[in-house]
Amino acid sequence: MQPAKPRNKPLKRPTQARARFTVEAIFDAFVRILRQRGWSGVTTRAVALETGVAVGTLYDYFPSKEALLSGYIRHQVELLMQRLEREVVLATGLDWQTRVRRLVRLSCGQVDEQARPFFDAELLKLERAIAEPWHHQRVYQELAGKWREAVAACADLPRQPRPESIDALFIAVWGGRRYGLTAQLSGQQVEAWLLEMEELCCARILMELARAAEVLTSPPSSNLQG
Repeated sequence: MQPAKPRNKPLKRPTQARARFTVEAIFDAFVRILRQRGWSGVTTRAVALETGVAVGTLYDYFPSKEALLSGYIRHQVELLMQRLEREVVLATGLDWQTRVRRLVRLSCGQVDEQARPFFDAELLKLERAIAEPWHHQRVYQELAGKWREAVAACADLPRQPRPESIDALFIAVWGGRRYGLTAQLSGQQVEAWLLEMEELCCARILMELARAAEVLTSPPSSNLQG
């Protein structure tokens, strides 16, 4: 008889302030152990001990270390969504180029270094332990949607780029970010890439505006002969 596969989904989400604080502490302990001992050194018991909570308390939320990994990654995606909403979509007093550049940098985790990594190379390697195709599709839909909202918030643009163009820019930036993590690029390499991505996104939006203006000003074609 095959042993049961560990559940890789969190059991519940914290709703009260005390529970959220406990889960934050669990995530902090998880990252510390992962960095010090690697994935093989992560156990639910070790995380509970590092956090200072009972193993049963940890199991209330995360029945396995795979569930803990899944919960942590989901938590970081949600934090990114919140920052994009607060610092890009709802931000006031930004011209569109500044808003787009901030969108690129935040999406790549390069603004205001956080106490915990959003993702790093080690976490990216571990995705195979929990990720299914629908997980990637969900993240794509959420983040691409937030990119469209961010560009829609650029009130100083004379017209909006096509949604397909914004989605393509998001994929280019997000995919490049993931490859950069896998290749473990240096800080200088990452900064050079980010500057290029900022320029690319701004240039692509300008190209969309120019194309739309050309279509609007072009005379209608005639099908009459001779």
